[in-house]
Amino acid sequence: MTGHRGLFVSIDGSGGAGKSTITRHLHHRLTNQGYTAHTTTEPSRDQLGEIARHGTDTYSGHALACLVAADRYHHLAAEIRPQLAAGRIVLCDRYVASSYVLQRMDGVPIDFIEALNAATDIPDLAVILTADPEVTARRIHERGAHSRFEAGITTSRTEAELYADTAHRLTRLNYPILAIDTTKSTTEQVVSTITQRIAQLAAGPPGEPRTA
Repeated sequence: MTGHRGLFVSIDGSGGAGKSTITRHLHHRLTNQGYTAHTTTEPSRDQLGEIARHGTDTYSGHALACLVAADRYHHLAAEIRPQLAAGRIVLCDRYVASSYVLQRMDGVPIDFIEALNAATDIPDLAVILTADPEVTARRIHERGAHSRFEAGITTSRTEAELYADTAHRLTRLNYPILAIDTTKSTTEQVVSTITQRIAQLAAGPPGEPRTA
């Protein structure tokens, strides 16, 4: 399918909710349906992003929040916006919603996080994957923790609560939130739901990038 407008789709959610798996399968589904999709991640694979991704034991609190935000603005300018300008559907594994959650878990006040991200682009679709904390904690235990933010059932419960709050906060900032519970849903079901929404957006009139 050619000629569709570029769309920015962010995919956030609790550790163990299936973000990376869903993003990967969503890319394949969109490609098979004729769309031109580009998948990326945050922290990005650029120099700043690699420092943020692998430095969570070195950096924390306000310093890590600033590092993640700096990488995000560079990511938008260097990769996301050019891909959108080329008419591609950009799938971003983690975006602003993750900062609203993880940085708060790291002791950073929400007002500071909101200010850091105030000039970021608002996605055309902001997917937030949720799941029962007991389920996500078990999934993390089975695959292994990716960072200090994944430390058992307590952090899984905290993350779930903060993502619920974040969805409300971002909705007030005009983020088009699509919340999906992956506790019992299959990957196929989740991907189908997101694909349907993307198809609706792709069929609509072109829009300008939005900022919070």
